[in-house]
Amino acid sequence: MKIKTVISLGGSLIIPGTIATPFLKKFHDLILSYLTKRQFFIVTGGGYTARHYQDAVRHVAQLTREDLDWLGIHATRLNGHMVRTLFRAVAHPRVLHHPGRKEAVSESVVIAGGERPGNSTDHVAVKLAKTYQASEVINLSDVDTLYTKDPKKYKDAKPIYNISWKNFRAIVGNVWDPGLHLPFDPIASKLAEKMNLRVVILDGRNLKNLKNYLDGKAFVGTVIE
Repeated sequence: MKIKTVISLGGSLIIPGTIATPFLKKFHDLILSYLTKRQFFIVTGGGYTARHYQDAVRHVAQLTREDLDWLGIHATRLNGHMVRTLFRAVAHPRVLHHPGRKEAVSESVVIAGGERPGNSTDHVAVKLAKTYQASEVINLSDVDTLYTKDPKKYKDAKPIYNISWKNFRAIVGNVWDPGLHLPFDPIASKLAEKMNLRVVILDGRNLKNLKNYLDGKAFVGTVIE
């Protein structure tokens, strides 16, 4: 039986400003190389697609929190359709929108987008892991590890390679906001802790590092469990 692997693919990797075609090609090729061993559930973030829409509307009208969420959700689904198209030959024909509802998915690649206001794509990834009984979530973004402080502001910030859910949740808190830039969503973290789920934070720009992790070799990242 194939190993079920959930990947939360950050929007900053898909569309850091414009569509990251070179990255997507390398990611596509890497995923394809593991399909004899793994079934991938890939949740796509919104990236700058979401931010561009949100910023544009802010110049015209006042947005509610729900408005911001829905713009972000539809951006994740649009990115999801693009990524699903890249894997068309091996992917489930639809982008999943309801991670808590189990569907018959036999394909090697399954793509999911955002679900509803108040839920991030991290939360979708954790719910997918619960629904399809995956033991871990790989969170790919543009950060390599969790740090003791913001490394962009503090030179003495130190990387954290292993941390418990209790200590991690003390850092991120209990409230999620669509504008927050956290390594993993607080609401998703609460559910992951309850499930005893392993979450690994990796810098998705370093696909060799992701390959090392998938191969069980030494890697750079943060393991939360």
